Order: sequence, then C-alpha cells, then structure tokens
Amino acid sequence: MSYEFTYRIGGVWEPGAAAGENQDLNPADQREVLARFQLMDEQQTRRAMDAAAAGAALWKAATPIARAAVLSRAARTLRAQQDDIAQIVSSENGKTLAEARVEVEKSADFLDFYAASARLPQGGIIADGRPGTRAMALIEPVGIVAMITPWNDPFLTPARKLGPALISGNAVLLKPARETPLAAYQLTRALVDAGLPDGVLNLVMCEHATFDKHVLADPRLAAVTFTGSTEVGLGLSRKLAGRNLRLQTEMGGKNASVVLADADLDLAVATIVGAAFGQAGQRCTATSRVIVEDPVHDAFVARLCDAVGRLRTGAGSEASTNVGPVVNRRQQAEVLSHIEGARKSGASLLQGGAPPPGADYVNGCYVAPTVLAGVTRDMPIWRDEVFGPVLAITRVASFDEAVAAVNDSVYGLSAALFTNSLRYAQRFLDAADTGQVSVNLPTSGWDVHQPFGGFKLSGSAFKEQGLEGLHFYTRVKMTAVRFDW
Repeated sequence: MSYEFTYRIGGVWEPGAAAGENQDLNPADQREVLARFQLMDEQQTRRAMDAAAAGAALWKAATPIARAAVLSRAARTLRAQQDDIAQIVSSENGKTLAEARVEVEKSADFLDFYAASARLPQGGIIADGRPGTRAMALIEPVGIVAMITPWNDPFLTPARKLGPALISGNAVLLKPARETPLAAYQLTRALVDAGLPDGVLNLVMCEHATFDKHVLADPRLAAVTFTGSTEVGLGLSRKLAGRNLRLQTEMGGKNASVVLADADLDLAVATIVGAAFGQAGQRCTATSRVIVEDPVHDAFVARLCDAVGRLRTGAGSEASTNVGPVVNRRQQAEVLSHIEGARKSGASLLQGGAPPPGADYVNGCYVAPTVLAGVTRDMPIWRDEVFGPVLAITRVASFDEAVAAVNDSVYGLSAALFTNSLRYAQRFLDAADTGQVSVNLPTSGWDVHQPFGGFKLSGSAFKEQGLEGLHFYTRVKMTAVRFDW
C-alpha cells in the first residue's frame, strides 16, 4: 500500500523540491514501497524557519488553556485513528502491530498529560525586601525549537517532545528520520487538524548540510532536542559549541539486568526476554547485557534459551509475530556484524545469530533473536551498543561484582536487578550509575509522567517526560513592580 507524504511549511502542505527520490520501504518486505518523496530544498527550509519565527510569536501569545485544548483534541484524534496509524508505524518501522498500538496510545497520553499541565501553577510571587514592591517569576517559552527524532519510536518520540514544547508556547521544526517519515506526518496532521496555528509546527526533511545552514546556524533558533545515536548527539554538541542555545540529547544505552542467586528465575526470564527482544531490540532502553550470579547462571541460561527459542520472528502485521524485522538492510548488516565479532572474540552463540531460514524471510531485514554467553568485559559486544535483538550474558561471583559490571560502561541509561532481597534492592538503587533503575522490572517501560533520561554518554542533563520535561522548553523571567510610592 502506498501512502501520501508531504511537508508542513507554515500553513501549507507541499512536496519536497530537492532533486532525487527517496523511498520509504517496508522492512518486512523491501520490495514494498510505502511512500516516495523528495527532500526539501534550501528555499523551502528557509521558509520553514521563517514560518516558525512567525508561529513562535503567535503561539506565545496564546493562553496555556487554549494550547491545551489543541493538544487534547489531537489526542482524541490519535485514539480514534489508533489502528490505522499503528498499521503505518508497523509497516515502515517493522515493529509488531501490538507494539505500534501501544506507541500510538502512549503518544496520545503524552499530549493529554501536557495538556493537563496547563492548569497547574506556573511561576508565582516571590518575596521582595523593597517596600511597596511585588516580585514575580514568569514562565516563558524559549522560542523556536528544532526536533531531530529517530526511526525506532517514530511516533512516540516526537509526541514526547511536542507535548511539552507546544504546551509551553514554542514553535517547532520537526525533522524525522528518513526511514520513517509517515509516522511524523500522521502526528503533524493530527495536531494541525486539531487547530494548531500555522507556523507553530513545521515538518521538515532536507540534506544535513541544508539543515545545518538554514536551521542550526540560524540565530533565531533557541533550542535543539535530539534522540538518536551517541555519535550523532556528540557531533551536534560540537557543532553547536559556543552558541547560547539549549541542547537536549537522549542517546545510546548498553542496559544491564542483574540476576542474583535468590531471584525468581521465571520472572527474570520472562521480563528480560520482553525487554531484550521487544521491538527487535531497537530501543535505547532495551536490555542488552545480563549479569548472572554464579549459583543460578546455568539454570537461568537454560530457561532463557528455551524462552527465546519459542519466540516467533516475522512481519509485524502478523498476529503471531513476537519479533519483527530491524528497520533496514543497513541495520541488519550492522547487527549481524556485531554478532560475528562476538563469536570471533570467544563468545558462545546459544541462539540465533543469523536471519531466520526460509523463503518468508529473504526479502525482509530479519535477525533471529540472539543469545551470546561466556561474554567477558573486554569484548566489544559487552561495550558497544548493538540496537538489535542480541543479548550478551556474563557470570559474576557476588552482588558487588555485579554492580561493578553494570557500571562498567560509557553509557548510563537504565539498569535492573532481580532479587528477593530488600537489602540488595536498596543498595542497587543507590549504586547503579544510570538514570533509570528498577527492581524485578524491565529496563524499559517508563510512563509518560515519570522523568526519563540517562547519565554519562546516554544523554544530557535535561530530562524528558513528566513535569521535568517542561524545563528544557521554558525559561524563567524575574519581574518586579513598585506600586507604592
């Protein structure tokens, strides 16, 4: 099935004008072209920036209650169209329909949550020592925000950023990944149809050099929020160095789950399998390392391999599928290269390691769910983010050794512990050097009202989600009025 895709520039939907055709391909079957599109040219990109400048002034003047009404209407639209949008997300990303439906539902939740925040107190009166003077803190939008979003959660990630950005009164240039433009188009369409004024949300895609020149280098730009690889995020930081603008980065992860000797192994196995292989492992919060205490190592690995062996790999549109394809051929080749490198380093391949056999998989970007054991901390598979359905297992002798292994990473996004010990649970919450820590729960799966973000090379200091997520998109203006003289 072929879908329409156009850009939103100011109040106009229009196709790209740059030379050359891009194709949005179904990762389950690369012969299926979901959309054909051209990128925007320089003139269109400049117009989008100008439209955002006009939209920022208009939207700042709107009341928070009026902004909230738009977000609430858009959320209702997303829920009404959930099945249709989920089909699009599944088709262009590869995730299962069940996963895609959850993504659309959570996106609506983000819009509703931030719409509700409009009625919370903002700013307020602050004591002033001067006679006859009243001081007030005012909360303002920062202005124009550039959003760079990835292909792995192509609907949810923009919604997670747009909710706080729009309720705060900012204008946005949304730049989605080329692999999944239709998701961003559907979300933009819902917000525009809900009454978002022209210029407040502009949907853009162009060559990197064009974006750098006409968006990132524009002095009117106030903030950049990015979700994607650590390499690209750090590159953005270097590119924007010396500029007085905000940068929020949500980057990579190498998330670890620890299984102690006293853990409920059935709970640990079921939870880790879901966290590792959901969305084909293409989540920044996916479990990619498992650290198992020696007394239960062999029993845990046996149960894990049995569970992984029962997973069904297939097209996301099929109800029986547990693990869909990865997003494209390039990602497939990269994941397989990581697996081969692990084998050459001495890891034992217990499950998967290749595309599933059979004619049904030849035209798709499949990698069978993979389990590697005997992984040591000097192997690249221990340190490098794979972003695919690959789980690396190592054994340790104690809780302290397990914590050291968890923290032995340049990343610090999420970590989990499986135990029945309250003592170890509390110690782990304090000792894990990650932005999210859980006990007897997956490394993934945080709710919209809970702050989200990592430490170290997993992200910047600005959190996303919850009320914390508003801080990146707002500034505080301190005011004082002398009224008695």
